[in-house]
Amino acid sequence: MRALVPLLLAVSLPLSAAPLHSQFLPPDDQSLREQAPNAQQLLQVTDYTVVVGAQRQSDQQPIPITSSLQIALKGKPLNKGATLSQVLLTFDAEGGKSLKKPLYDPASRRLTLTYPVSDYRVIMDLLRNETVYVQFLTYDNGHIWADLHTGMVRTR
Repeated sequence: MRALVPLLLAVSLPLSAAPLHSQFLPPDDQSLREQAPNAQQLLQVTDYTVVVGAQRQSDQQPIPITSSLQIALKGKPLNKGATLSQVLLTFDAEGGKSLKKPLYDPASRRLTLTYPVSDYRVIMDLLRNETVYVQFLTYDNGHIWADLHTGMVRTR
């Protein structure tokens, strides 16, 4: 119970305090996160599904065949006021030259994140072997931050 008290206090802190899991953010070299975030969604991943799809639109010539790679994550929200319950990871085969920005849809309670396809193996390794969290922060200046991260992992 003692270990739970600091966690409960941290969850109930006002958003003007540092967001939960802020220790996992990279350095803010461009000063985009100087102010406190106006919203945070923090989710602990409990389940995932991998979907590799292909489609062919037969009414077009030449017939384009496209494929997609997605990972659907489900989990439990960890911070007060968080409504996030699903995360859809999509992968861009172009190598991440210009990835889509993170998008949170409050109606479906789903966050969509796009990563370069080269990150697929790393993400799958994390999901198979570690406790994974999804963090989504928005700021008044329009900056958006989203990540997948583990907690502190002790080396073996």
